[in-house]
Amino acid sequence: MLPFSPPDIGQEEIDEVVDSLRSGWITTGPKIARFEQALGGYLGCENVIALNSATAGLFLCLKVLGIGPGDEVITTPYTFAATVNVILHAGAVPVLADVCRDDFNIDPAQIERAVTPKTRAVIPVHFAGRSCDMDAIGAIAKRHDLAVIEDAAHAIGAEYQGQKIGSISRFTVFSFHAVKNVTTGEGGAITTNDSGMADRLRTMALHGMNKDAWKRFAPGGKWQYDIVTPGYKYNMMDLQAALGIHQLRKLDGNLIKRKNIVDQYRNGLSGISQIALPGDSADGRHCWHLFPLLIDFAKLKIGRDRFIELLLQENISSNVHYLPVHLFSYYQEQMGFKPGDFPVAEDLSAREITLPLYTRLTPDDVDDVIFAVRKIISNNIK
Repeated sequence: MLPFSPPDIGQEEIDEVVDSLRSGWITTGPKIARFEQALGGYLGCENVIALNSATAGLFLCLKVLGIGPGDEVITTPYTFAATVNVILHAGAVPVLADVCRDDFNIDPAQIERAVTPKTRAVIPVHFAGRSCDMDAIGAIAKRHDLAVIEDAAHAIGAEYQGQKIGSISRFTVFSFHAVKNVTTGEGGAITTNDSGMADRLRTMALHGMNKDAWKRFAPGGKWQYDIVTPGYKYNMMDLQAALGIHQLRKLDGNLIKRKNIVDQYRNGLSGISQIALPGDSADGRHCWHLFPLLIDFAKLKIGRDRFIELLLQENISSNVHYLPVHLFSYYQEQMGFKPGDFPVAEDLSAREITLPLYTRLTPDDVDDVIFAVRKIISNNIK
């Protein structure tokens, strides 16, 4: 069975994790500092706060901005539920804006229409590794005095107009989940060039303490600490950072591998009228976290679920990204969303299947996927 997206863990990562285990220091410590410094250097960003998830990072950004009850935050329906959930956990109201048909990303024109006097922030999501239109979003934010928090869970290594995602807005949040282009197993990070906010975020991420355990118990440290705010428990461990240090070193090489796989998919699946292939970023570098294929099921005798079943019969795993958030029962029952509210997102979602994309895919593996997709389509044309 060809898996969907296994992590690419090498001997360097394993050795670094073992080194942490043998050191006796496995929680937040010196390897976190190394990982944060390396990530900041790669992105060209002054401050990095490593965390246990991107979800925690998004929530902390809202909290440090003082966003809460009575406030509205605009984001996309075409995202994982965490993007919306953190807004609710902060006590604010999520306001959704439909997406662009050509790239799955939030439509700046729809953001503009969604702004009200209660709007405090916008969370654009860089879907699949392709950057949003940050110039247009930034202009809207400036015009209405809105904070921008980039959800870059898919976008480590992506660029927008020559700048790496993570160095553009006041806050950017990355994910290092197991399927991401850089993984720490679970994990995330906030990047910001606002050093004052970085200090506050770091404190809030670890119980509101003014120093972590490494600073207290490492040579030269002192045990005393203060609680300066009622914080949270969102810190990353050294065990996780041990993975991230080496994953980050491999990132640019892995992005080339991912792009080569994408090119092979495109060449092999071109000329099929029933499918639409994802495009490159017009404004920068796509980092190809996902390869989202759009299929015109109206031209086939089968629907998406059967298509996925037939791929499995060919020993190929696939996925769907995403069911738009407003179609889940909780948000419909509690917030009044309904089918038809965001027609572009719904149309894209109904036609999308994500094909395997990971660095250990061989050319023969990719050919197998291409053959299977072509076979299923040719056998099921109306």
